[in-house]
This record gives sequence, C-alpha cells and structure tokens, in this order.
Amino acid sequence: MRIDHVSYAAGPEGLLATAERLAAQLGVTPRDGGVHPRFGTRNIILPLAEGRYVEIVECLEHPSSDKAPFGQAVKAASERGGGWMAWVVAVSDLARVEERLGRQAVDGHRVTPEGTDLQWRQIGIRDVIDHGNLPFFIRWDSPETQHPSHLEESATRLVGLTLGGDVPGVREWLGISDAPEGEFEPGVEFGFVEEDDERLYEVIFETQQGPVTI
Repeated sequence: MRIDHVSYAAGPEGLLATAERLAAQLGVTPRDGGVHPRFGTRNIILPLAEGRYVEIVECLEHPSSDKAPFGQAVKAASERGGGWMAWVVAVSDLARVEERLGRQAVDGHRVTPEGTDLQWRQIGIRDVIDHGNLPFFIRWDSPETQHPSHLEESATRLVGLTLGGDVPGVREWLGISDAPEGEFEPGVEFGFVEEDDERLYEVIFETQQGPVTI
C-alpha cells in the first residue's frame, strides 16, 4: 500500500492553464493524459519521482460527469474554485478494501495520446466528495511500465501532505489503526489541521529548486 498520486481539480482558468501553472512551480513537464469515458472527465499528468504523479483533472460536458462519483467529485471541487481534490493510495489486494468498505470497486480506463489503454479498478471516491482528507484506493491492472509516472523522468518528489479532520479516522479508513505510527509511507510527512473541514489542505514537494508547497 502506497501513495500513488494526488488529484487537483482545475479552477476557473481551465485545465491547461492550471496544469501549466502547477508544472512551472514543480519544474516538471505537463503531459496530456486523455479522457476518462466512464467518468466524464479528462486529465493532464505531472510525472513525479518514486512512481508517483500529480493529476490535474476537469469535467467534460458529458452525462457521465453527473452520474459517476469521480465526475461528481471533480465537479464539486471545480465549483469551489478548484484545488486539491484527493490523494490516492494504490493497493495490490483490492478485495480487502472492498470488504472493509462494504462495496465493490468500479472499473476505470482511459486511452492515452500514446495509444495505451490504461486500466484500473478504484473504490472510495464517493466518500472524497464530503471527506477530502480520506484517500480513495486504486489497483492498476495495466503493466507497471505503463504507469503515468513513467511518461517522463522527474526529480520532483512528493514529501508531505497536510490534512484536516480526525487522525484516527484517517488511519481507520486506511486500515492501519493498529499499525505502528510512521509505518505507512515513512518518507512522507503527514501534517494534520484539527478543524472540522475534512479536506486535503496542501501537498509538499521537493524540487531541484528546493521545497514547494501547493
């Protein structure tokens, strides 16, 4: 179990301008990701080091964006002005997460501009709409070599997350309530803001120009 990527909803300036702004801050090259046909969304990828990436995402004028939980989450975040929408945890055994949450994962896929049909299953996005401090979970079905982080080599690392809300609640959601503190993602510093606003406040990166907080 590891942090796979973080999702940022495009603001009023639109997908491309949002991606270019974040890419300039992080010193990376934005790469077109493609369309999520089941979710009514499209994204741009900012590859990071250590097998992670930033996803900038926006809704399309498509019925799927109103029906699919992922499209609903993106739309809600964009209507608030854009910004961090979710952090995403990759797991190898999705059945354990399905059992813990009491529901089934859904299939996702998108065809990249390079012609690759990326496929995965995800669960928990419905909860992100109201509880942005909780991650949703993903299991990649495509080969690891097709992971979005491999679109371009990057030296920029994700090194911290700041979350609002209840720490024990986040640990329970991850299924690590009984695990020693610091065992999950020891290279990522987790900060918590003790407020009722349960969301992902900021993400900290280490770039070649130094630390950057967004």
